Amino acid sequence: MPDATGLELIAQELGDPVIETSYFRDKAALLVKPESIRDVLEALRGKGFRFMASVHGVDYFPEEPRLGVHYELLDMKEVDRITVKLRVPVDAPNVPSVTPQWPTADHQEREIYDMFGVVFDEHPDLRRILMPEDYEGHPQRRDFPIGGEAVLFTNNERSLPGWWK
Repeated sequence: MPDATGLELIAQELGDPVIETSYFRDKAALLVKPESIRDVLEALRGKGFRFMASVHGVDYFPEEPRLGVHYELLDMKEVDRITVKLRVPVDAPNVPSVTPQWPTADHQEREIYDMFGVVFDEHPDLRRILMPEDYEGHPQRRDFPIGGEAVLFTNNERSLPGWWK
């Protein structure tokens, strides 16, 4: 991990897109402006963070901006990790997709869209990946009903009519 000083140096080099840095329990994180996520990730790639380990969504309810996206990057030579975070409000949950530059983000962005409702602009195939296409709501949001809803799967409907009864 970059140490606290190294993190501040990285943030200083990245400049204006960085809103905040945090170094907690030996974990380095940058909070950046959503519109500059592509530039920030490309700059970090140039610093050796060439492997995107994961992309995941977060709901910071009741705080605003409420929805977050975290990108976990790894420098395989130095065995360093850094987390890049961004936050967007529920009423405008748009984030530029990083799938064109980081193909591993494809299904992970779709999952975040499906579970949290974050819209990844310019994603090549942004549609639900876990829930049915006609499902309403985003089950991983903290204000989603705990019991959820029964989901009717119809893949066997033709061969086993009434199988769900």
